[in-house]
Amino acid sequence: MKKTFKKIASQLHLWLGVSSGLVVFVVALTGSIMVFEEELEPVIYRKFHVVEAPKGQSRLPMDNLRATVANAYPKQRIARIEIERHPDRTVIFGLVKGKKEKDVFSVAVNPYTAQITDTRRENDSFFHIVLQLHRYLCMEDTGKAITGVATIMFIVIMITGLVLWWPNRKQTKQRFTIKWNAKFKRLNWDLHAVFGFYVLPFTFLIALTGLVWSYKWVNGMIFLTFDGKLQQKREAPANIGSVNALSIGTLAKIVTETHRLLPHPGRIQLTLPESDSLSITVSKVNENASVSNVVDFLYFDQTDGKLISKRLYDDETTGMKVRRLVFPIHTGSIWGWPSKVLALLVALITATLPVTGVVIWVGRKFKKKEKKLRKNAVPLAASSRANVTVS
Repeated sequence: MKKTFKKIASQLHLWLGVSSGLVVFVVALTGSIMVFEEELEPVIYRKFHVVEAPKGQSRLPMDNLRATVANAYPKQRIARIEIERHPDRTVIFGLVKGKKEKDVFSVAVNPYTAQITDTRRENDSFFHIVLQLHRYLCMEDTGKAITGVATIMFIVIMITGLVLWWPNRKQTKQRFTIKWNAKFKRLNWDLHAVFGFYVLPFTFLIALTGLVWSYKWVNGMIFLTFDGKLQQKREAPANIGSVNALSIGTLAKIVTETHRLLPHPGRIQLTLPESDSLSITVSKVNENASVSNVVDFLYFDQTDGKLISKRLYDDETTGMKVRRLVFPIHTGSIWGWPSKVLALLVALITATLPVTGVVIWVGRKFKKKEKKLRKNAVPLAASSRANVTVS
């Protein structure tokens, strides 16, 4: 019975690995690139993100920066504004045409001079392309379906891999250590099995959380489990006043009030609705929190910048707090640099597993062919000796 179970696990591990190996390799490799996206983005696009912060000079009111962008691009609507907490960072305006929220044109503005320092289409940026490859294999919904199925396969592969790895008394040392001075075949097996075992708990969590973006029902299960009901759709509350355009000084007032109500350090994002009937949504990351992705929301009236309502992280449901943890667990950003370094190593090792696995598979195929050739060679040799004796 035990042998039959291991044989089934072996076949599942092999053929699911062969089927999903290339996708797992691409997803793991692109995932490793994205671990330090936040740190690398201003390095790769320095002109877009970084400015010289003059000593003793305060930033210009946000309304002045908005006016500069609106005058430069009158045919596009400002949909969002991103304000970093660092004094040497630009303020980034996200512009869209109509309702095409996916095609964002970003404009970076110097907050001290109101000059436009750089622009770009977000769809053309390096990390956006890497993300498209990571989630969709650059094939939109088809790619999303493929990565989703491959992730489920990979979860089964990890479970069957643990079954195959599980040692008996004689194999314990071999299963936990890599024999670096061994021949290639043994070394490759160790790299696959031993490294695979050590990264398995982390890779399993990463794969499991990744399913949230592939399947809506997985996301729904989080809320059903912790809240007893599905996630409630949330949108900005109705605007109280009647307004055709943002009043002068409104954005400056909103930013000041946000800092007062949420004094902790963190990135601020203002979402400006297309409709005048909805309020402005402001989100602020809490960088003092013990884990990342802790965000508070405030809603302000477009007419005069008065606070309409709050949605603070502390008041969120358990389901929403758990859902907030999915992203930092998946990316390794949950505890900052230490967990990011760990996530990078795990992602890189995971990317090697399909490679070492294929090498093991190919090696076994050649071994079977060699055995077959040897079996065929034995009767031929005997036949030739018989012929020599007769002659």
